[in-house]
Amino acid sequence: MTTTHSWDQGTAGILRLPSGALIRGRGLRNPVPTGPEPQFGVYLLGKKPPETKWESTWIRWRDFWLPSDREEFRETLTALLERARTERVEMACYGGRGRTGTAMACLAVLDGLPGDQAVDYVRTHYSHRAVETPWQRRFVENFR
Repeated sequence: MTTTHSWDQGTAGILRLPSGALIRGRGLRNPVPTGPEPQFGVYLLGKKPPETKWESTWIRWRDFWLPSDREEFRETLTALLERARTERVEMACYGGRGRTGTAMACLAVLDGLPGDQAVDYVRTHYSHRAVETPWQRRFVENFR
């Protein structure tokens, strides 16, 4: 797959999905990383996220739990994956591991990876601490 955008390849927090699409994951408790800004962001929080200079959307998702509206979550991830093919996109929660890792694993499923392999893929290619709870792992394994 060829993209018309680029995150710095050595930048921490960048996940390359099996198709080649790039997603930046981060924790909102940390400063915005240096380098190019995202063109679109998805924020996974229990309350409305801070404003950004770029276009963004919010998925209501309490820490250590699952998304409140699973259909909206799926639709948002589908749109994010499509945008990741041509734009710099990011996904973030407060810590950048549990909710962000779970959503990235679900993106990997949408990108063609079997659900039972997605958590290990994200832990290998994004963060070994991604997907923090057993119910988040089950959610990914059953995500379609």
